[in-house]
Amino acid sequence: MVQIRKLRLDDADILSQLMNNINIWNNLRDRIPFPYTKKDALAFIKMSHTDTNLHNFAITYQNDFCGVIGFVRQTDIHKLSVELGYWIGEPYWRKGIATHAIHLATEWAFSNLDINRIFASVFEHNHSSMKALLKNNYQREAILKKAVLKNGQILDKHIFAKLR
Repeated sequence: MVQIRKLRLDDADILSQLMNNINIWNNLRDRIPFPYTKKDALAFIKMSHTDTNLHNFAITYQNDFCGVIGFVRQTDIHKLSVELGYWIGEPYWRKGIATHAIHLATEWAFSNLDINRIFASVFEHNHSSMKALLKNNYQREAILKKAVLKNGQILDKHIFAKLR
């Protein structure tokens, strides 16, 4: 059973253990530190509780912490949109957890935030993430050709979105 809940300070140990994985970091933005420490996890959890533009949740599978999903509210003329981001710890891959977590988080966002649009950016090699978004009726809106520099490689960025 997949659930989402508020992040807690006692999630820091497992969050840092799961996140300190190059296979996860390869699909994230470079602003996420690597290696990822407990100190990084604590700072992230504290920021999640204080920054009103962030709405981050722990993902649990059979009551075990297995990842994070959340939204970043956009500003200015984009203020009715949020960006969706998520990751699942590698031991929990290929169990449908991301698909279910995206469903739960999308329902939460449309019920609790004054928004019209949720979007997500996915690197070209992350086919599992693309499939999870498509299963939740997110539409591929664009492929930004050679828009991302990650690990010395220039990659396409796929943009998916779901409207209220």
